[in-house]
Amino acid sequence: MSETASMKTARMHEVGGPLLIEELEIPQPRPDEVLVRVRACGIVPNLGNVLANWTNWFPYMPLPPFPASFGLDPAGEIAAVGSRVRGLRAGQRVYVNPGRSCGSCRHCRRGEPIACRSYAFSGYFGFDRKALDTFVDYPYGGLSEYMTAPASAVVTLPDNVSFEQAARFGYIGTAYSALRKAKAGPSTTVLINGGSGTLGLGGVVSALAMGVPRILCTGRDQGLLDEVRALSPRRIETFAIGQGSIASWAKSRTDGEGVDAVIDCLGPGAEQATFLDALGSMRRGGRTVNIGAVAGDVPINIHWLMDNNMQLICSAWFTTDEGQDMADMAGTGVLDLSCFEHHCYPLSEVNTAISGIAVRHGGFSNFVINP
Repeated sequence: MSETASMKTARMHEVGGPLLIEELEIPQPRPDEVLVRVRACGIVPNLGNVLANWTNWFPYMPLPPFPASFGLDPAGEIAAVGSRVRGLRAGQRVYVNPGRSCGSCRHCRRGEPIACRSYAFSGYFGFDRKALDTFVDYPYGGLSEYMTAPASAVVTLPDNVSFEQAARFGYIGTAYSALRKAKAGPSTTVLINGGSGTLGLGGVVSALAMGVPRILCTGRDQGLLDEVRALSPRRIETFAIGQGSIASWAKSRTDGEGVDAVIDCLGPGAEQATFLDALGSMRRGGRTVNIGAVAGDVPINIHWLMDNNMQLICSAWFTTDEGQDMADMAGTGVLDLSCFEHHCYPLSEVNTAISGIAVRHGGFSNFVINP
């Protein structure tokens, strides 16, 4: 590939401004990197709010320096590999985990990159001011025809996983990692709070793949809940939020004991009372993992948690290893990704796609850019 070849990319120049389609030189991979020809990139439902309001809402969690290339969940083909890359080759179909860390701090060295102060989502935002250094090292998001990424961030895809399905891995992976932290498996009952949404549906399909025999699922829209239950009527039960106590319902379905694990997927706009109600559905020794980030200072009865030997865990993302687990499960067919409805747009219509996400078919809708 010519070093002067160009690519199209979507970049934002100011907060609240549109993404502009621009031409840049195709980057060259450094020795430990790969160059990926992006074929699909997922658009997170919250991207419009991030672009317009993030600097006011979370000034301590920086956006990449402007002009910034966005795009969180890219999938495509390896176009070139760096000189020190082993085990990957040009032409392989891949998903690129956008999580980036420094690679050398004590957290990274002990295999906990998400704990790194420099940790950032390439093509999205960082969690600490130190993430600005990470954005300098990795300036390309998935809303580009090409991007570079560390070889360690690459998940190889089986042939039966489409690029559009892989572009949903961010949400599925977040839920899958939460289920692993909750020790979900064939002997557990799991409550997924907000299970008809984008995060929650990822939790449902992951729990099915992990062999969870009983999945209790809540949501606000009964029609969507009926569609979720139809994915596996023998294993999934549903309950509409607002029709009574979630905790009472869950305990009525578990002989009064409560569930082994709660995966809370409610977003910042959800009522805290709904989160607390779901928390109360745990059995003694149960675990709740929050991945939705319900907002504000939530009043929690720590004494009750301690007395009942319970755990409340927060989980931000997933590792590349967990991403490879998902790809491999999808390859064998146990992780069924067929329920997602892909809404695909060319890169030139990225702003239209972002503005249209507010109207969607719950978690079943999957908005994708095909650069």
